[in-house]
Amino acid sequence: METLSTQALAGQYLPILVFLAIAIGLGLVLILAAVVVAVRSPDPEKVSAYECGFNAFDDARMKFDVRFYLVSILFIIFDLEVAFLFPWAVAFKDISMVGFWSMMVFLSVLTAGFAYEWKKGALEWE
Repeated sequence: METLSTQALAGQYLPILVFLAIAIGLGLVLILAAVVVAVRSPDPEKVSAYECGFNAFDDARMKFDVRFYLVSILFIIFDLEVAFLFPWAVAFKDISMVGFWSMMVFLSVLTAGFAYEWKKGALEWE
């Protein structure tokens, strides 16, 4: 079993260290450039609050409808399905019948949940 010398090890990591030094240096240069170039006294119109080009006409802490949160949670749940399906589909030729049927059970539970949410009207927005 050969051991690498310190010089060989340093030679392998030198490009990474150079890249890291350049990234840190560029980040610092950009931050300092923003501090130097930034406007110090903007007019009141520039610092005023706006929404889509209009003055704010309501409180920023207003309550959202619960259905907004429900739809977002449902999107996250059904979106995560892809996180399980994609690797399964890529490795499908190497999966045994147990892997196949476990995914079918997963998809049937997911489909039953989707049908339940659809039946309860969670996907309808009035």
